[in-house]
Amino acid sequence: MNDADLIARYNYDEFVPEKFGPWMRFGESPPLGEPAPDFHLWDLEEKETSLKEIWSQSKYTVVEFGSFT
Repeated sequence: MNDADLIARYNYDEFVPEKFGPWMRFGESPPLGEPAPDFHLWDLEEKETSLKEIWSQSKYTVVEFGSFT
């Protein structure tokens, strides 16, 4: 699947289980209390960083994922 297909699938036009269900993969999440895997992130100025780098800067980190579509 290319990026355009992925974006088209992610930006669904109505909030119904058939459209958001495939994105709900909680079984793939780390267990409660375990650290999340490191991954690349970009800030609002498009500067690349990583979750590990952010963790090193503060005791607590909250990462929110979501859609405003």
